[in-house]
Amino acid sequence: MNRKSWLPSYIALGIVWGCSFIFIKLGLEFLTPFGVAFVRCALGALSLLLIARIRKISLPKGRAIWLKLWVVSLLLNVIPGVLFAYAEVRVTSVLAGIINATTPLATVIVILIAFREERPKRYQLIGLAFGALGVLTVLGIWKGIGHNSLAGIVALLLAVTCYGISFPFTRKYVTPLGMRSESLAAAQITTGAITLLPFFLIDGIAKDQFRIGPMLAMFALGVLGTGYAYIWNFSIISAAGSSIASTVTYLTPVVAVFVGWIFLGETISWNEPAGGILVILGAAISQGRFARKNG
Repeated sequence: MNRKSWLPSYIALGIVWGCSFIFIKLGLEFLTPFGVAFVRCALGALSLLLIARIRKISLPKGRAIWLKLWVVSLLLNVIPGVLFAYAEVRVTSVLAGIINATTPLATVIVILIAFREERPKRYQLIGLAFGALGVLTVLGIWKGIGHNSLAGIVALLLAVTCYGISFPFTRKYVTPLGMRSESLAAAQITTGAITLLPFFLIDGIAKDQFRIGPMLAMFALGVLGTGYAYIWNFSIISAAGSSIASTVTYLTPVVAVFVGWIFLGETISWNEPAGGILVILGAAISQGRFARKNG
């Protein structure tokens, strides 16, 4: 396998997804949480539809398929998109990026509870324990929840829970359809944008102040983070496999911490990166990465 073929896409994906939290924070300067969620989906959908047209990839056909993709869009784009933006009105982009890294842990929990086909493995339980300790450390639980907003933290955890449900749901109900990933992604993001459109029309604009920086941030969040990122992700899976592709979730919180600190001047307490390391370690353990190496 030629590492050079997928490494640039891997780095680009980690950077774009890691910067998505600062993009959200900037977008909130002129958009409401509903506005941020809609604009990123709308721009992402336009990008994916354009790519599908250029590559002559047909969209899915059949009401049942579109219904399943609509459910996926609710779990991956609509609800988390609103919740993350809502949370970032109340917490830092650094905290949002670190909590987002618990997605693999949430996925394991959902599989063990709702999609379980086998007994939980020991390494999964150990990984969940490390992850839980990491979240408590990030929040500085010995100080209550510190200066963090309880509503913001709950919103982040609910968003991550939606992510956790989406992956096993997709694997069970969408992947077996055997359709092109680009086609499924374009349809998924499009249904998400359509769902959010009424909310945007009712309450989408926060301020009639459209500075170039926040507008470019939303463009990058939509076109790259919600649109072209899927193409990068597909290319990594194709070239390096899903196991390597999934490790990009370990890179995004690192990027989020640094960009939030450098560009927004957000303060970082020692417990946030320390807890982030425990979260990443827990996610790696729960995915069986060390178990596979030892096996």
